[in-house]
Amino acid sequence: MKSIAVIPKSTTQVFWKTVEAGAREGAKEAGVEMVWKGSLNEDDPAQQIQIVEQFVSEGVGGIVLAPIDETALKRPVAAAMQKGIPVVIMDSALKGEPVKDFVSTVSTNNYRGGEMAGEQLGKLLGGKGKVVLFRFQEGSASTGQREAGFLEAIKKFPDIQVILDNRYSGTTAREAQSTALKMLNKLKHADGIFCSTEPSTLGMLLALKRNNLAGSKKLVGFDTSPGLMEGLRKGEIQALRRSKPQEDGP
Repeated sequence: MKSIAVIPKSTTQVFWKTVEAGAREGAKEAGVEMVWKGSLNEDDPAQQIQIVEQFVSEGVGGIVLAPIDETALKRPVAAAMQKGIPVVIMDSALKGEPVKDFVSTVSTNNYRGGEMAGEQLGKLLGGKGKVVLFRFQEGSASTGQREAGFLEAIKKFPDIQVILDNRYSGTTAREAQSTALKMLNKLKHADGIFCSTEPSTLGMLLALKRNNLAGSKKLVGFDTSPGLMEGLRKGEIQALRRSKPQEDGP
């Protein structure tokens, strides 16, 4: 029996551990073998390319891939499809067309998710104030769409000013905390903050707590983890947007 390879963006974040649990359950229900393998962090497209190429050379029955970079993974995916190995893209987009370049895409409507986050933050601020957008990583299609949706929604509030939108958190909470601490002057003047991923939200929360700012800023994040849910219960985070899958393809 051929196996299906499932390749996440990383294997360490809470979000990807829940994806793994779902993939294993789905494989069990379908009666197929599932192999789970990915990079440790979401900043290594080269390693992810190697993983895809490895599974292609092994001749797996199919691949489910969450691309770290929407462009860099096009070539190995094309090689898989040319070899007759169907590839389904999950979570984050890959440049190309469903059916032609890959079988289909299953992901959150990330743009709408970002819009909803912006709408919620605008309401929390009463339609006025200063906000910071804490981006995730260049080349990440899913978070880029969330960030674009957020900025579009904030335009609906003419009395809200975006005072910073060009800082990238990095792929871990530790990196995000370090970057957020370097933004401290802007954060002190901000009334609200949007973070587009689990690690960036947690890193921002830790930076705010370290400077006694947690709870005084309206913090809206994306995805969940035990640490983020605790922050939500304590009032240090005001809202979290969760991923909800949809399918684009045949």
